[in-house]
Amino acid sequence: MNNFTFYSPTYFVFGKEEENHVGHYVKRFGGTKALVHYGGGSVVRSGLLDRVKKSLEESGISYVELGGVKPNPRSGLVYEGIDLCRKEKVDFVLAVGGGSVIDSSKAIAAGTVYEGDFWDFYQGRPVEKALPIGTILTIAAAGSEGSPDSVITNENGMFKRGASGEGFRPTFSILNPELTQTLPAYQTACGITDIMAHLFERYFTTTSEVEVTDRMIEGLLMAMVHEGPRVIAEPDHYEARANIMWAGMMAHNNSCGVGRVQDWASHDIEHELSALYDCAHGAGLAVVFPAWMRYVYRKDVMRFAQAASRVWGCPMDFANPENTALAGIEAFRNFLKSIGMPTTLGELGARVEDIGQMAHTACFGDARQGAVGGFVKLEEKDVAAILELAAE
Repeated sequence: MNNFTFYSPTYFVFGKEEENHVGHYVKRFGGTKALVHYGGGSVVRSGLLDRVKKSLEESGISYVELGGVKPNPRSGLVYEGIDLCRKEKVDFVLAVGGGSVIDSSKAIAAGTVYEGDFWDFYQGRPVEKALPIGTILTIAAAGSEGSPDSVITNENGMFKRGASGEGFRPTFSILNPELTQTLPAYQTACGITDIMAHLFERYFTTTSEVEVTDRMIEGLLMAMVHEGPRVIAEPDHYEARANIMWAGMMAHNNSCGVGRVQDWASHDIEHELSALYDCAHGAGLAVVFPAWMRYVYRKDVMRFAQAASRVWGCPMDFANPENTALAGIEAFRNFLKSIGMPTTLGELGARVEDIGQMAHTACFGDARQGAVGGFVKLEEKDVAAILELAAE
């Protein structure tokens, strides 16, 4: 296990109807005037936005609103939010929505107190300072409600890039599983896929002797294997929703990733898909991740065989562990199909003619240095090969 530091100060409020107390938490954590940031119609139609505003008003918190966040959140709205926060002297950013809303809120919170272009953070500058951020989560997927990370698409070139830093950790996050019960099955499945991808990005490592975090990751993956089909079959199953929601946070606050090299190549590759085709992030990961596995598994056959055995229950072939490793990869791909996820580029509507462009941009676009990945360093030709596997 490698040396590490870990700091996770977010105050979590979990359970039914807790969003009705959001004003109390904004006030508790120093907010006097909030930006209420959200996406589209669902938070309005469900009455959630009205409940949030009522709670803020009852706590004496003034606010301004900025809606319109889209999946794969865009830089244009971030700039608009920064201008609004500065003009209105906002001192707290409240995200009401899923990962896209939270990521956009984080970018606004950091950009408001930064003299330069907020995009500097998405080219490698660490986020050390931001306005305090609170979240009300409506989709269990990205884990942004507990993470120090954010992903934004820059409309100048359509680069989808991530930023990180302790300034991005929310001060509080309200997690009510009831708010996810009306999600369409496809969005739910995309969320489950994203959660599993965050776990696998940490699991495939070159660091030895990380049994504790191995077992934590395996346990969360097994919970997704159990709860995924159950929640697709029974969308109103509160306990299944609750387990998925908490797993989503645990998968990405990095408690499972400390002390170990992580990979993240599949995310970097997928970002090119969702930037170019505007597909759902989880759906893109369902296509890319099994292809990545098939391309790199020989780097450490026993780690892939271990995952196959412990997570998917594949019998260990001690004479030829490669058989076990491949069986686990196929089990993962079959699971994704079973919950309604695409597993080929064609199912996403992606074109093989664009593979070269995506591979090049993944490795060289917008401040990239020519390779992605921590488990295996992938160059442009490798990324292209993985995308070709994903086309099969």
